Amino acid sequence: MKKRISLKDQRIKEKDRAKIQPKKEDPTAIKEREIPQLPSCLFFQYNTNLGPPYYILVDTNFINFSIKAKLDLVQSMMDCLYAKCVPCITDCVMAELEKLGQKYRVALRIAKDPSFERLPCSHPGTYADDCLVQRVTQHKCYIVATVDRDLKRRIRKIPGVPIMYISNHRYNIERMPDDYGAPRF
Repeated sequence: MKKRISLKDQRIKEKDRAKIQPKKEDPTAIKEREIPQLPSCLFFQYNTNLGPPYYILVDTNFINFSIKAKLDLVQSMMDCLYAKCVPCITDCVMAELEKLGQKYRVALRIAKDPSFERLPCSHPGTYADDCLVQRVTQHKCYIVATVDRDLKRRIRKIPGVPIMYISNHRYNIERMPDDYGAPRF
């Protein structure tokens, strides 16, 4: 069995002793914490950028599940939020729908509807979840419509971003302030 050399041993050089031994913190020093700066639109925990007409970022699986539930996208969104809604589709979501092939041609036809606003993407790659999270982090004026659990989990970490999802053959909204008139279920 080998024995360990003590820190007080003379064979250890002073600079090596400083690396091994942890530095003691000064109790009188001011402690600084890194707190992420929240945008000014989140005054009093309400996102003031949200308001009618609502801009809703639509995910690929949201369109597919809407078709399965036989829901008209724009009309159901308006019924959920009691206001005018503008569904927005990024280039990444369109590319994802095109990659899915013939089986999802109805979803692609719905996404190409002129009532949907197209948002261009400048980043490389076509992974839609990263694109939506990045866009929502930069601009707090969107509601994200998705059924994907992983994407919901990622968006919940971003303060002030509501999530629209499908349950019981209707659209519901999560994390929307009561003042905006969204129904509670």
